[in-house]
Amino acid sequence: MRTIRVGILTISDRAARGIYPDESGAILRERIVEQMGWTIAQYAVVPDDPEAIQRTLRAWSDEEGLDLILTTGGTGLGPRDFTPEATRPLLEREAPGIAEALRFYSLQQTPFAMLSRGVAGIRGRTLIINLPGSPRAVREAMDILGKVLPHALAILRGETGPAAEHSLHA
Repeated sequence: MRTIRVGILTISDRAARGIYPDESGAILRERIVEQMGWTIAQYAVVPDDPEAIQRTLRAWSDEEGLDLILTTGGTGLGPRDFTPEATRPLLEREAPGIAEALRFYSLQQTPFAMLSRGVAGIRGRTLIINLPGSPRAVREAMDILGKVLPHALAILRGETGPAAEHSLHA
């Protein structure tokens, strides 16, 4: 089985300017490596700028061929929260169940979860998931995502499900 290559993209004007450390990105790096045993192939912090977000997502999915990109930040109602709007046009197929499950799970912890607008979907063979910027929300998201990401990525690579069945009988 090949190593899963992950990109973590933190979207925050203040973290990009070095005003505060990227706690959510650090939590994601720790969880991906320690909990999942996967490789962090790319990591970046960009401002809340749709062009910077899209440029990074395109490069990491199209050129780097990462298996998974997790974004953190820019999913709320703030005037500079553009992550879903920057992500959605790049997706070839949305995976709304992922975003819905993240909101539902977080809603059990806080009513503010309903304010998150993150999206999830596929670009090429890369799964892209928008997470909120709060460290607590990132921890909660990884609690639930850790249970389904291995299977989701296996399906995306054709290692399970109908594509795998077909390749076994071909």
